[in-house]
Formats: sequence, C-alpha cells, structure tokens
Amino acid sequence: MALSIPNESSPRGPGAPPCPACNSEGGFVFHSLKGLPVHSVMNTTSFRQARDLPVGDIALSFCNQCGFVSNSTFDEKKVSYSTDNYEATQACSPTFRMFAERQARRLIDRHGLSGKRVLEIGCGNGEFLELICRLGDNEGIGFDPSYNKKNSPVKSDRKISFVKDYFTEKHTGHGADFVMCRMTLEHIHKTGRFVRMVRSTLGAKSDTTVFFQVPDATRILRDCAFEDVYFEHCSYFSPGSLARLFRRAGFGIIGLEGGYDGQYVMIEARPGVADDPSCGAPESDLISLRAYVRNFADRYRRKAASWHACLRRWRAAQRRVVLWGAGSKAVSFLTSLGIPPAFIPYAVDINPHRHGSYIAGTGQRVVGPQYMREYRPSTVIVMNEVYREEVETMLRDLGLRPQLVTMESGGAL
Repeated sequence: MALSIPNESSPRGPGAPPCPACNSEGGFVFHSLKGLPVHSVMNTTSFRQARDLPVGDIALSFCNQCGFVSNSTFDEKKVSYSTDNYEATQACSPTFRMFAERQARRLIDRHGLSGKRVLEIGCGNGEFLELICRLGDNEGIGFDPSYNKKNSPVKSDRKISFVKDYFTEKHTGHGADFVMCRMTLEHIHKTGRFVRMVRSTLGAKSDTTVFFQVPDATRILRDCAFEDVYFEHCSYFSPGSLARLFRRAGFGIIGLEGGYDGQYVMIEARPGVADDPSCGAPESDLISLRAYVRNFADRYRRKAASWHACLRRWRAAQRRVVLWGAGSKAVSFLTSLGIPPAFIPYAVDINPHRHGSYIAGTGQRVVGPQYMREYRPSTVIVMNEVYREEVETMLRDLGLRPQLVTMESGGAL
C-alpha cells in the first residue's frame, strides 16, 4: 500500500479575499490542501464512517497588512459543533491540568476574581470554568454548542450554568466581570466581526477584562508544524496580529504573552482603555511572518517526503508504529500525509471518551494506553512534544520502552 500526499501547494498562490481580521486586500494564498476532514475530534463508530466523513479544502492566505493567516476557502456551513459526538477535551492529561490550574490561579490573582461573575465563550464541557469558579468562589456561565452535560465535571451544587449555543449578540446583558475565550477564536472565520461583537456586548462596562487564548501561528509557520493546520482551525494568530485585531475592535491591550512551551498566545484586554506599556504588545512581527510564509509550502513538501521515507523504513523493518494522541494533530498528520492503517494501525489517547472510535479520514482505531501492553509497539510518535515526559512515564509503568519520536524530528531519523 502506497503513501500519498493529497496536497496542492505553491510558494505563492493566487490572491485571497479581503482579510477577515482587518478587511484589507492584497493578501495571497501560500499553502493549500485538498479534501481533508472537516471535523477532527468527532467520535466515529466504524472505519467506514471515519473514512466517509465530509471533507473540505484548505487555502492558507496571508494578510500583508496585519499578518493574519486564514483559510480563504473555509465554509462554516460544513462544520457543526452541536453534537454529543464532538469530543475535544484536553483535561484528561495531568500535564494539561497542571497548566490549566496555574493559569486559573494566575488570572484569579491578577484580576481579583473572587466572588465575581465569569463568562466563558466556547467553554467545552466546562472544565476550566469550573476550575476558575471553584478556586475563586466565582459564579460562572458558559456558552458552547458542543457542551455535553454527561461528560462535564461541574456538580449540580456549583454556581455555574451552561448555554448549549454559540455566543452571539442575543446573549448581551449577562453583566460579566471577566470574559474568557480559550482555544475557540481559531475556529471562527470572521474574526474581526466576532471580536467587535464581543466588544459591543460589554457596552459601557469598561471595567470588564477579556482573556483570549489561541494557538501561536508564529511557531506553526516558523517550524512548518503542518500537524497544526486542519479544517476546523480557519484562523491563525501571531501575537502581533492578535493585538492588532483587539485594538481595532476597541480594546486596550493590558497583557500579551506566550505559554505552554510556545504553543499558545494569550491576550488580556479591556474596552476603551489605552494599552499598558509594560505588556510589550509587538507590532514588528510582519517581516518575520512574511519570511515564514514565503517558503512554507516548499518546507512542507520536504518534511512530508522525510516522514514518508521514515515510515517506509519502519515498515520494511516490520516495526510496530503507533501515534500517541488521537486529536486534531493526529488527524492532520495522517490525512495531510495520506498515511493508511497499514503503516500506523492505532492512535493512543488517554481520554476514555475517544476509545473505540476511528481517526477521521484515514480510519486508524483509537485505543487506550492499556492496549499497548498487548500490542507492544516498537515506535511511538508523540503528537505533541509537551507531553513526551508524560507519555514516557505511562509507557514505563506499562513495562514498555519503545522508541519515542516527536513531530519536531520531522521524520529525520
């Protein structure tokens, strides 16, 4: 069975539509992929269902004016989060839970979040909202069309409520003291309109702080981290483009920083105030971003060829290869490179709600860590470097010491 790259890409493609962040023209497409699954973490019940999921195209465009990167062919009608089969939580990981708790405590201390009303846009099943309400004795309300009460950690006695819906203008008037939106803005294509809408819902309440967290596109573009490019993520932000977006929407930037080993960028802002000079909001990243996108497509092709060569060597040597992590990175890695189950049959995930499902697009079966005791893999590809130590510990506890490979290696083994 052959490996394939379902990809069409060019160093500088056609012009793009007006930028969804700043509405300027003159952007261009720098990387394109055809026929990728529109959902990455939708639980499927069979190999056939996983292979037959709807697909969409990606055409990454770069805005010369603000540095924003978007999928200019994104079709929001293809994506639906209002299903109980959508499973995106990261809270099963001890590493991620530790990061989330440190982040919650920092926000509570920095913004005096004790006895306050906290609103979260894109709350998932409410793990972080529950954490920040419990640690700060706050009241919370979360909005998410994919909210699944059955999988939520929130107890009935908590002062937290959920709205299984998208956050829109109709939800104005909740009087929140703190608004947060973590790992959601990258799913929204018309970002300028959305952030302006969030600003308008605050009205004259200038003392409300908003906190947004998104993947850092600087790392993705610099390192050609193609596993972080998938259909659901239609918007990609550098620290500079994120700050420019919020400033145009009428916010003053009071905090801007990276986190989680450089994978995230986090912004804190307030309506109608001047920027805090100490936050270091960068405005000079356009030159480096232009350089990264200029040769992204060529670097992707070289990286893909390197991974294909590595996988063929492993297959010839009859090595048992699995992925660790069955989320969006795994889907992008497998589908972007056209890797069938014959080369990598399993994806391991510590989230029990994913077990027994199949990877969208390619059909690898998702299994729990315990299955590795039986399968005894020779090589484990860790989809996210930040979890390497956690994965190594779990494998050692299972009595296994396979070769561990991270995406950062780029297949150069």
